[in-house]
Amino acid sequence: MTRPLIVYDDDCGFCTWAAEYADEHGEFDLVGFSALDDDQRARLPPEYDRCVHLLVDDRVYSCGEATEEILARTDSVGGDAADLFRLLPSSARERVREPLYRWVADHRSWFGRVLRR
Repeated sequence: MTRPLIVYDDDCGFCTWAAEYADEHGEFDLVGFSALDDDQRARLPPEYDRCVHLLVDDRVYSCGEATEEILARTDSVGGDAADLFRLLPSSARERVREPLYRWVADHRSWFGRVLRR
């Protein structure tokens, strides 16, 4: 089994910080959109540049689902939060996960400014 691969927007400061944070607290390889090879790009959905992805063996997680899976694989407070989140019924998780992901993604410049302080 290969290490899970986080595919992220390396032109985004917050996205880069988040990928590096996950790598510090888990076992991941990282690749930015600008460094994708043809095989990696072929595994991603057509509009892959809209969100983060996690490639694990033959599985591809995208957007909120990728974030949940990444956090669950860390030894940080994010991992604890993912564990708590997974206590919700799957239907509730699915209703919350993508809108929450999109809200954070839409406000990533603000999060980036806060994290630089």
